[in-house]
Amino acid sequence: MPASRYTVSDVMTHTAIAIGREASYKEIVELMHQWKVSAVPVLEGEGRVIGVVSEADLLPKEEFRRTDPALPEQLKEASKAGAVLAEELMSSPAITVHPDAPVTEAARIMARKHVKRLPVVNALGMLEGVVSRSDLLKVFLRPDGELGEEIRQTVLTELAPGVTLDFAVQDGVVTLRGPLSDRALVPLLARAIRAVEGVVDVRMELEGAIAA
Repeated sequence: MPASRYTVSDVMTHTAIAIGREASYKEIVELMHQWKVSAVPVLEGEGRVIGVVSEADLLPKEEFRRTDPALPEQLKEASKAGAVLAEELMSSPAITVHPDAPVTEAARIMARKHVKRLPVVNALGMLEGVVSRSDLLKVFLRPDGELGEEIRQTVLTELAPGVTLDFAVQDGVVTLRGPLSDRALVPLLARAIRAVEGVVDVRMELEGAIAA
């Protein structure tokens, strides 16, 4: 089955809020508050991403205002308590993603690295936009009819040619019905349908096979 056609460029915010190395702590806080973002990329030169300042980078100034770090692992965070410029506050190198990456890859990076937003960069590391968790959820706004058409064309036609199966899509939940004697196809069909961007769940009501 062909890979999903949804990439980061389809869902990302193309107009990104960014700062330079010399941006001050207060400027960064004001910018985040104004644009309702939790992190901003730090740029150098013509727009190359060299780091990211997030809320987590800013919080040590408040956290260690009156106390010293109690644990060794807090030393790195505490060192940012006295930082006043973006170049001192930023996490570097930046965790980024390319615009042609599948949205699933961006989701995996966010989950693995525990970040809410990713700068989107081209092959030269130049900023092209930003993708957030809420951007990735846009695929679940796809109409049921659009999901059904993709399932028909890219899943059923390829995996079950010649097999007459009915299916319905309701609020992103796909229900597959009909006779299917080949039990080996059940998990393959379920996995392929779940891989369609925007599918919430899959229910198999197949005759002659154990439902997945």
